[in-house]
Amino acid sequence: MKKLWIYIVAIVSIVVIDQWSKYVVASSFYIGESVKVIPGFFNLTYVHNPGAAFGFGGGYNDIIRFLLFKALPVVACVWLLVLMIKSMKGPMLMSWAYALILGGAVGNLIDRFRLDYVVDFFDFYYGKSHFATFNVADTSISIAAGLLIIDFLIQRKEENQLGDEVKE
Repeated sequence: MKKLWIYIVAIVSIVVIDQWSKYVVASSFYIGESVKVIPGFFNLTYVHNPGAAFGFGGGYNDIIRFLLFKALPVVACVWLLVLMIKSMKGPMLMSWAYALILGGAVGNLIDRFRLDYVVDFFDFYYGKSHFATFNVADTSISIAAGLLIIDFLIQRKEENQLGDEVKE
């Protein structure tokens, strides 16, 4: 049970930092405003994203957007919580990945239910090429994706080592 509380604190921390950063940006910038932080590389740019990652689906009708961006993610969050609890018996990497995804998903869901769009503001670019603008919740989810890849590679390595030992 003590282990679960650590993950819950992490999830709540991600949500609080995400919502606080979005509040600061939304109350300090006008929509579309961009401030150079590292010229030629990074701006803070306040945008509204009514879709998913990279704006996908933002123009869909309201029923489809509700199903894809509100109903389905709520179900996914419940599923992630179950996966996180089950994974606590195994490697910590998986539990942390699920916690980071859950924290990020909840942070973005709060925006979707409260505003009907997600507030994004991290804007990385090189020359005229821009990466999609994102936020703290998206960062948490991306870090989790990295952890899942690392866990997969570790599992593959262990399976290969076991296979080599069986052959000998």
